[in-house]
Amino acid sequence: MLCSHYLIPATLEHALTALAEHVQLGRTRVLAGGTDILVELEHGAAAPATLVDLSRVPGLDQITLDAERRIHIGPLVTHNQAVAHPLIREHGWPLLRACWEVGAPQIRNRGTLAGNLATASPANDTITPLWTLGASLTLASSRGRRTLPLPEFFRGVRKTALEPDEIILDISFKVPPSTARGTFIKAGLRRAQAISLVNIAVLLDFDGDDVVEARIAFGSVAPTIVRAEAAEAILAGRGPLTPAAIAEAARLIQDAIRPIDDVRASAAYRRHLAGVITRRALEQLASGREREGWLAQPVMLWGKTDGHYPNLAASFDLPAGADIHCTLNGHPAVLPKAAGLTLLDALREGALLPGTKEGCAEGECGACTVWLDGIAVMSCLVPAARAHGAEVVTVEGLAPQGDLHPVQAAFASSGAVQCGYCTAGLLMSAANLLDERDQPGRGEAAEAIAGNLCRCTGYTKILDAIVAAGAERS
Repeated sequence: MLCSHYLIPATLEHALTALAEHVQLGRTRVLAGGTDILVELEHGAAAPATLVDLSRVPGLDQITLDAERRIHIGPLVTHNQAVAHPLIREHGWPLLRACWEVGAPQIRNRGTLAGNLATASPANDTITPLWTLGASLTLASSRGRRTLPLPEFFRGVRKTALEPDEIILDISFKVPPSTARGTFIKAGLRRAQAISLVNIAVLLDFDGDDVVEARIAFGSVAPTIVRAEAAEAILAGRGPLTPAAIAEAARLIQDAIRPIDDVRASAAYRRHLAGVITRRALEQLASGREREGWLAQPVMLWGKTDGHYPNLAASFDLPAGADIHCTLNGHPAVLPKAAGLTLLDALREGALLPGTKEGCAEGECGACTVWLDGIAVMSCLVPAARAHGAEVVTVEGLAPQGDLHPVQAAFASSGAVQCGYCTAGLLMSAANLLDERDQPGRGEAAEAIAGNLCRCTGYTKILDAIVAAGAERS
């Protein structure tokens, strides 16, 4: 069981009041996307007595600019929503790049920036750029609100200043000067779905070609984010960003950090990587190539939606074992005794829909991909109670009239199916892509299935099928 009680408040006031009450009764966790919490529970963490799910509270998934030129990011803003937003694209490029590096499309459709901060792993990608942007967090509870700069919020590995009855209500940073440019680079063991071995965020302000201010921060090299102050001093006020200055900054960074040895990399390798990505980041900025190769319309797997989940008109308190009422594959449905389960388990065991597969149970393989209110998600990382009052589509609902969906037909004709275990998840990602754009190219198809692993193929025929399905519909 994920928890004993699952609360879905419909207003912020109810959320804060309920959180304060339940904290007094037992261990309580706040959930926005849930991608971190559900992995923790899968790995044996103690289940909380209560989960307070904020994801249906209206107004918390917005990005705005105030009169003082501060950008505000709400606690329900997902990584994909940040990637798509013009304010982040124009003024927060390092943050946009970091959001794009998080997981895969299905993860970015659930995981939030606030959740990334609250988890407080030094390897979390969005913390580093927010550090260089000078971000502050506003924390809220029924007792009031307080605002902290990021360095005061983080107190160690997975340790923050959050009190048990508080939530992150707002993330904000001042719009950088128009003369400033930045970037973010992550080194991982694979291209997608990778935890950072080392990541770097850089923000430089220029006067012509001369660097007048430098902010450089590293993740995954210490218990919290590390500012590279010696390297910053070498760059700021010393003239143009020359190869010699870049080389010296990279050397100073390797001397300054103290990474650890772990199963993913040795300290020596992390130190070497830090120097490599420092040079790459600074060379990008020196040549103005930091946005090179970026897609004007990145793949989101939002289908026909705008990427925002509908709100609820009323609050719900669902005890473990309660029935979940939703729309499933176009029809009203009841997932019996599903509260306390993951959506994956509820679909397979309660709805008896075995097409959605469990491959990893921690959002790594994509075999369990379904659509939640039209948006592609990993059902192993969605509490079943989150589907209460929502619309869910599984692979069984792709072709409700009985004919094959164009993607299903293309998979069959292209020979894209081998053992078949991963196929349902691949079909759900591909069909969502076709709802998002009519004729995706091969690169877009590859982005769409970045979160779907297949052990049988080299993906060539899968990509062939997705492109063919788009062409067939034209």
